[in-house]
Amino acid sequence: MNKNIIIYGLIAGIVVSIPMLFTANSTINSAGSVDFDTGMVIGYASMLLAFSLVFVGIRNYRNNYNNGEISFGKAFKIGMMIVLIATTLYVLAWLIDYYYFIPDFAEKYAAHTIERLKASGASHVEIAKQTKEMADFATMYKNPFFNAMITYSEILPVGLVVTLISAFILKTKSIIK
Repeated sequence: MNKNIIIYGLIAGIVVSIPMLFTANSTINSAGSVDFDTGMVIGYASMLLAFSLVFVGIRNYRNNYNNGEISFGKAFKIGMMIVLIATTLYVLAWLIDYYYFIPDFAEKYAAHTIERLKASGASHVEIAKQTKEMADFATMYKNPFFNAMITYSEILPVGLVVTLISAFILKTKSIIK
């Protein structure tokens, strides 16, 4: 079981990290070749693609190691372990990228958010409030622990949903003999 989980977790982690690294760096360093909104769509699409390996990993375990049977709980456990490995790889890739290559990401994202707010015709009070909130967030985001927790919170819920769906689809009713 462990080999199955590690293999699928590492592959899923690579699949989700590469597009994130590409879009984050393209958004910040390449004169906007990928904008923030497109980067977000690419990011969540890559999460779904990567987490499709949760389904494959659970099915592989059920069919090849568990005689074609698996309970919802066992399937959920396997799926979440795959998700935790993939998510941790994603978070580590982001932390390395953020701290070594794009340490001004939070500031640039804040500027983008404020610019969109201004373009929408928001009041000066609303813009000032959002500017302060974004500045406070950028300051907190410099803390590696806070940064990691925010990054986990953006990807872990997607993995949880995919794991729940996969475990529900792949569970088999045990046959009493």
